[in-house]
Amino acid sequence: MTQTASRPAALVALSDVNKHFGELHVLKDINLVVRRGEVVVVVGPSGSGKSTLCRAINRLEPVDSGSITLDGRLVPSEGKALAGLRADVGMVFQSFNLFAHKTVLENVMLGPVKVRKHTPDAAKTTGMQLLDRVGVADQADKYPAQLSGGQQQRVAIARALAMDPKVILFDEPTSALDPEMVNEVLEVMTDLAQHGMTMVVVTHEMGFARRAADRVVFMSDGEIVEQANPEEFFSHPSSQRAQDFLGKILAH
Repeated sequence: MTQTASRPAALVALSDVNKHFGELHVLKDINLVVRRGEVVVVVGPSGSGKSTLCRAINRLEPVDSGSITLDGRLVPSEGKALAGLRADVGMVFQSFNLFAHKTVLENVMLGPVKVRKHTPDAAKTTGMQLLDRVGVADQADKYPAQLSGGQQQRVAIARALAMDPKVILFDEPTSALDPEMVNEVLEVMTDLAQHGMTMVVVTHEMGFARRAADRVVFMSDGEIVEQANPEEFFSHPSSQRAQDFLGKILAH
């Protein structure tokens, strides 16, 4: 369905989403709209529900109640319709999740060939362009184990981009990396943000949030406590919980 000019450009919308792990209420009445071309960075203390929120958007984590829509369509809970919709949602994980037995280029080509039904030649051309874009084209014929963590994560970003997704979800994309590799991944993500990619990023990297976010969403205890543009959030957080959180992390 094409979007008319009069409709709001909400690409991802969560409405009254709840999620429990046993007795633990990890998402509490979450309402969040991500607009087309917007970079939303989700921050908050460990255990606040950030990653669960990210994974709920494409139903990697099923929810107990509430609705999630992508580009105006309800995200189904299972089946072929879910697989089809997931193709429009890229995902970059903490742990890369590359196929160890396939080369870097084969990893990037796999989705476009299998899911999007692109020809191998077309997928290879696009794959090489994307590997070049993230700075690892010279590693195309190597296997993931031969790459550094930072290089593997950049391949994972290229793999997500190869599907031509409407939105990319990043779940703690730098937390498994050695400190010197973090910036090379954040630079790629900042470039994507500047080129209009719709992104939801769960991260502890406050510098990236300041630099690249259109909006910072602060979560605590399974709730969205506040959301604001980066300047406002970092300079004048409105809640005590956000003030305490920033006081702890920005003091280091």
